[in-house]
Amino acid sequence: MFPTILRDPDAAKKLFETIIDSPNGRRSMSRLARTCRAMCEPALNVLWRELDSLLPIISLFPNTLMKRSRRPGLGLAKAPNAEDWSRVLAYGERVRRIAYIESSTSVSPSIFAIIAENRPVQYILPHLQQLIWRVDTAAGLQRCTIFLNPELQSLVLEVSTRIPQLATFLAEVCSTTQLSSFSFTSPTSLPETFTDILRSHNTLEKLVLVAPGALSSSVGQWAASLPMLRVLELDLTGRSVIAVEGFFDDIVASGASTPSDASSDSGVFSGDEIDFTEIRKSSLRLTGDLRSGGVFTDLRQLSLTGEVANIAVFLKHLTSNLTHLELVIEDPPDMADWQDLSGLICERFSKSLLSLRINATGSSRFNELVRSTSRGGDPPCRHLPLQHFTSLPSLLRLEIDLPESVLFHNSDLRAVAQACPNIETLRLCPMARFPASSGPSLTLEGVAVLTQGCKRLQTLALVLDAHTESEETFNSLDVSSRSLLRLHVGHSVVNDSLQTTILLSHLAPYLETIKWFHEKNRPGYVEANATGWQKVSDWLPHMQGMRLMERARAVHLATQKPETREQSVDATVTRITADKSLQAKPRLVQRYVQVSPKLVDRSTEAKPELVSMSIDATPSIMDTSVDATPVVSHQSVSVRPNMVSTEVDASVHTENKAISAIQALPFEDANSVNKYADPFHAFPSVIPAVLAGLLTFACRILTSYPLTIPMHMLDKSLSILHAQPKEGDDLSSEKHELRPSPAHSVSSSTSELLDHDIPPVCL
Repeated sequence: MFPTILRDPDAAKKLFETIIDSPNGRRSMSRLARTCRAMCEPALNVLWRELDSLLPIISLFPNTLMKRSRRPGLGLAKAPNAEDWSRVLAYGERVRRIAYIESSTSVSPSIFAIIAENRPVQYILPHLQQLIWRVDTAAGLQRCTIFLNPELQSLVLEVSTRIPQLATFLAEVCSTTQLSSFSFTSPTSLPETFTDILRSHNTLEKLVLVAPGALSSSVGQWAASLPMLRVLELDLTGRSVIAVEGFFDDIVASGASTPSDASSDSGVFSGDEIDFTEIRKSSLRLTGDLRSGGVFTDLRQLSLTGEVANIAVFLKHLTSNLTHLELVIEDPPDMADWQDLSGLICERFSKSLLSLRINATGSSRFNELVRSTSRGGDPPCRHLPLQHFTSLPSLLRLEIDLPESVLFHNSDLRAVAQACPNIETLRLCPMARFPASSGPSLTLEGVAVLTQGCKRLQTLALVLDAHTESEETFNSLDVSSRSLLRLHVGHSVVNDSLQTTILLSHLAPYLETIKWFHEKNRPGYVEANATGWQKVSDWLPHMQGMRLMERARAVHLATQKPETREQSVDATVTRITADKSLQAKPRLVQRYVQVSPKLVDRSTEAKPELVSMSIDATPSIMDTSVDATPVVSHQSVSVRPNMVSTEVDASVHTENKAISAIQALPFEDANSVNKYADPFHAFPSVIPAVLAGLLTFACRILTSYPLTIPMHMLDKSLSILHAQPKEGDDLSSEKHELRPSPAHSVSSSTSELLDHDIPPVCL
């Protein structure tokens, strides 16, 4: 059967959160998770919800994979398989917040590459909601991408050096997540495209920018355009007043413009016109039609760091109803600027402000640390007046923690009691140390004024001198606080422990805890004061019991009924009647009050100044003659077909051959033949053939040659006549030569005609 508290999950969660926030809470929670099965799951959820390092996740891998089993931060010796991821994925679903610091050597960088390459799922921490990443290098920044998942809501990024890949990383963050809180801290300036990259994240509710360039007008315009922005934190340290003003240059106040504000003036006569904007707004404000506009109207929490003057300039532009204001100022502040800032806070945020915290910058605390560690003398103490806080009726918490401005007076407590009647927590530099020559100025008499004016005061932390000045405090019950439960006195001075105990029992009869500094090694420790407050702590419960018992007895006596006795009395009275009349006419007074308003007539001449100017608009005419005669060119083209004349010799070539038909006779018959072989007998057969050849040759010469020469001359002359010289050619330079050719004369004439591209004439 489950315990009764485990039946309500919300109650069990609250209980476990209280346990884990206590000293050694994580160890107690781990032991509680191993106690029983009923408490195991809810205890593990609370135990693994927030991790300050990656070591618990890495230690879930089997020891066989570790380089050294007792030091999992050194990394893995080999890549894990699917079975080795079972515990990592099971416990990874419980993680909601994780932090990583690159400068710390507790985790080896090699583990990230192994996780990225061998993870069985895309997101090993699927329900991670807040990621805190502090890096120094580009490689460390890139490792953050392993833990980006769609459920991530808050990203705290701290970069100590300039990283060129920062813009690319921010673009990947915007494409992977939809953040509701973004914090960026760096000594280097923001990327130039910072606002363009984050413009898609219109769901941001918290924005923290502590980097150079955070006060640019583009950043101010983008931050003011976020519809869900509720928390804003900026750093104004080292900036001029003009730079702070520049943050609001491009911001357009919502609802500040009216429909009649638009002007149709072209701008020519605007310098001489009267501006009716303020008059128009005044009339709309009287009729109630003016729309209320402002800058960061939905902002509720604001944190500013820098000089008091810059903070005052920034707050002047805000019209939102701030509920929480945290100021980190340079200590000590200029008194004039502090007065302006105090009055501005009461003027702008008196009805809405619930919490006001004032701390010192890192440089101021460093200077105080140097003075405390060195032997340069007592630390300086300056007065920080609180009388300028005139009205903060809604304020519930006021905390001031400064290293130098630690001196307060009873008049300051009186001013707080009048300005903040509903305050519940008041802390006025409880860590302050005072030199032995001059102690704190606050006393228990001032605390009495505070408990009398603030009936809801629960926690009070200050440094005082616990001595009494008058007996009027003991005689008044109005100074006794029913709500004061916790008191922190720090290095307060106590001389008479018994008298202090009696007065505290009167001022805070229900006080539960009282704390002071009792460490001997703490700077500013005084053994006599620590011993005195120890006695007060020991005696106070007994004095409170006695005080409450006396008051309860006094209340009982005040409410005790008086003793009564029964007795009979003869009440018989002789009846005597008398008639009396009384006129009760009221006295009337008539008064007349003339409430006619004082009227003032004002006439304004809005006639624009006119300027007459004549302009000669006669167009200039110029006569220009243009020669538009078209260029005509004549060109003849020969379309005659190319004809080639070729002579063919049609004469039949004849060849005469003589054949000897003489029969050779044998030698022995020679004598018989020779008698007939006379040479004269063979000659008549050869003569006809020779004569025929000569006759044919002579005919050819006499008939063909006389005709060949005139025809060649005629073709040459016609070719010269038909050839037209081109424009610009010198006819005298043209030469017509008859080149001799070893071939026939007709072929030579034909080739020459082809060179002139003119067909020859044939006869």
